[in-house]
Amino acid sequence: MPDDLPDHSPRPAAARAADTTRDNPWPLRRLTENIRIYVDRMSPLWVEGQVVEYKVRPGAKMHFLTLRDLDTDTSMTVTAWAGVIDAVGAGLEEGARVVTRVKPVFWERSGRLNLQAAEVHLQGLGDLLARIEHLRRVLTAEGLFSSDRKKPLPFLPRRIGLICGRNAKAKDDVLINARDRFPGADFEVREVAVQGDHCVREVCRALEDLDSLPDIDVIVIARGGGAVEDLLPFSDETMVRAVAAARTPVVSAIGHEGDSPLLDLVADYRASTPTDAARRIVPDRVRELDGIGQAVSRARQALAARLSAERHGLDLLSSRPVLQSPGAVLEGHREAVEARVLGMRAALERRLSVEAQHLAAARASLAALSPQATLDRGYALLRLPSGALVTDAADVKKGDLVEGVLARGRMVAQVFGTAPVPDRSPD
Repeated sequence: MPDDLPDHSPRPAAARAADTTRDNPWPLRRLTENIRIYVDRMSPLWVEGQVVEYKVRPGAKMHFLTLRDLDTDTSMTVTAWAGVIDAVGAGLEEGARVVTRVKPVFWERSGRLNLQAAEVHLQGLGDLLARIEHLRRVLTAEGLFSSDRKKPLPFLPRRIGLICGRNAKAKDDVLINARDRFPGADFEVREVAVQGDHCVREVCRALEDLDSLPDIDVIVIARGGGAVEDLLPFSDETMVRAVAAARTPVVSAIGHEGDSPLLDLVADYRASTPTDAARRIVPDRVRELDGIGQAVSRARQALAARLSAERHGLDLLSSRPVLQSPGAVLEGHREAVEARVLGMRAALERRLSVEAQHLAAARASLAALSPQATLDRGYALLRLPSGALVTDAADVKKGDLVEGVLARGRMVAQVFGTAPVPDRSPD
């Protein structure tokens, strides 16, 4: 074989890891086999930690949870059969402190190391939840979570402030779903750290900035789900008080349905997810337009019905005789007046007739008794120059002038003689 050709003849693998070289490495499977053999030799042991991630999976045979060291950030995945989890009872949740009997297990193909739990026992509420629970009681006593201080969300905000992670899915959930509901939705976005040491400071700074803008009508703080430790900043007292002091209504959209940081309690509205927040901060344009259309249709129908009813009522009124012939209402009174007039005329005529008869009778009586009647029968009246009537022959003497009043005309005569009537009074 020429010297310049490479030697591809198989070489014996190194017996120990220390014997491997660049030219004689182990196959990866040899390493994983040795790790598995080493891990399998480990004895079961008891470990203590805090559950930082655990999702209930009803009906599942195998359950998964993440256990974190109480003093450091070290964490490992723990698997347990359903019977082991069921034996724990109520209280196994994120934040709980547990003691568990585990056996380390190494999976060759994925190169993952996890713990297989044979027993799990609760050791009480973990430090994280204990601190959060204490802060919750303090802030509740101050009234920061009272419903009386909640501000109502606007029906249609002019601009919407959004605080979210950088290039986070929660941002897209809010923007896309809000604009699907109301295409004209206008956002002012602040991308910040939503976990870790800088989260509280950056969120509070963004909140203060958005709260100072006069046309921002609502502010959404959004973040996707995560472990309890990842959501811990949203239970920080500084952030909670900053939200309480904001003049703009704040919507909390942190995590999933089961997550409940203190931010949810102090916010003016708590959305179960970022998508739920998008549905809450803007109206559904299609639904509102449909509602407006229905309202207009109902208004038109009501107006048409009212006009029809009023037109029918007007027709009934106009069909009445009093409106068809306005003078008809006076006809009865006119007939009564005419009847009264006729009655008065008849009564007057009767009265005049009776009085005329009385007058005629009086005239007849007066005519019969008047001197003229006597004169008309051929008698005459004699008057002295003084005007006195001559009733006795003794009233004149021979030679006196007397005036004779006749039925027609007068005359003057001189007395040539008198013949007194003898006195017939009894002796």
